[in-house]
Amino acid sequence: MVNYNMIIEALLFSSPSPLKQSLIDKTFPNESINLEDRISELNSQYLKEGHAFEICKISGGYQLVSKKEYEHYIRLIFKKNNEYALSKPALDALAIIAYKQPISKNEIELIRGVDSSGVLKTLIANSLVEIKGRSSSPGRPLIYKTTNQFLEFFGLNNISELPKLKEIEQLIKSDNPLKKQITVFDNSNDEIN
Repeated sequence: MVNYNMIIEALLFSSPSPLKQSLIDKTFPNESINLEDRISELNSQYLKEGHAFEICKISGGYQLVSKKEYEHYIRLIFKKNNEYALSKPALDALAIIAYKQPISKNEIELIRGVDSSGVLKTLIANSLVEIKGRSSSPGRPLIYKTTNQFLEFFGLNNISELPKLKEIEQLIKSDNPLKKQITVFDNSNDEIN
């Protein structure tokens, strides 16, 4: 008897990109295998057996990943850094694109206040951003959006999993060291006036 869970586990282990139902359907055209159900069974087994890994839904598929609590040790042993060494300007532009997509270069530059040609080239070269098409606004500028590679890199299943801007704002407000830094600037403004 064929053990589909073990086959799926082997595919997850060897696949460089998230495993999707469409690949399972092509691999087993005469079988009706529900990948989501199999993943649920495997994750239950891993949890029960106390494994250091789990299967996460990423970019519309599934990947076998180490649990977050072991990330520090993995980085120490493999001296693993992020695949992409993105500059702060590139990260700024990437965040703007992620939250405002689809968005034109001009709109990105209005928010950032500086030319974004270089950072857009970097983001496109790293496959984190792609050209979606052209805007219907005057001049028909190119518009940009994030890619599946972006989702994979940040471990997201879809863009709606990004933290909401209000959540980030609340986190910043509740962060005491940051709040102290901000109040220092508030007090210095009062003294100047």
